[in-house]
Amino acid sequence: MRDMTGSDALAEQLIRLLDARLTDPLEILLDGDGSVDVVRARLHRRALDWAFVIEHGSEPEAVGMLARLIATLYPDDHAFAPPVQWWRTPLGQAVARRMGHPFVTSVSYAMAGAMLGITRQGVHDLVRRGRLPRHPDGGVPVRAVRDRLLAAGPGASDSGPDPQTRDDSGPDPQTRDDEEQP
Repeated sequence: MRDMTGSDALAEQLIRLLDARLTDPLEILLDGDGSVDVVRARLHRRALDWAFVIEHGSEPEAVGMLARLIATLYPDDHAFAPPVQWWRTPLGQAVARRMGHPFVTSVSYAMAGAMLGITRQGVHDLVRRGRLPRHPDGGVPVRAVRDRLLAAGPGASDSGPDPQTRDDSGPDPQTRDDEEQP
């Protein structure tokens, strides 16, 4: 079995989301109509193309594709606000690297950690050492998280030169969760 590339993992997640949020409900509504299988197969093929564009296309192409996917797969009357763990998924990592968070200027330490592939405590340590700025309203600027991801290179989480950024010892008793986000 071959190793899964970033594009492969992203395509797999897109396919699961497309099935769960588009084709499965369509199949229920159309009472098992065979045309849904044609749509499903086409979406699966297109997911491979979309993943490639997101991972390897130009920034405008990738951002445009991500915007279309987010609007389609996460429709809501409220702003896009995925849970912290979503940022650790292939799609979450692609969004973080290509556009940061699309609707906020700062994120909590926990969310920044998920985006960077480190712990909340690791983000706290980076801020304390001046390696990540603290946003004036709390948390960390999304732009700084994205810049750090881009500096680490494609597909890399932020292991950085600081071994302590991967500290899994738990929350710092001096920092409360309600102080992290605006």
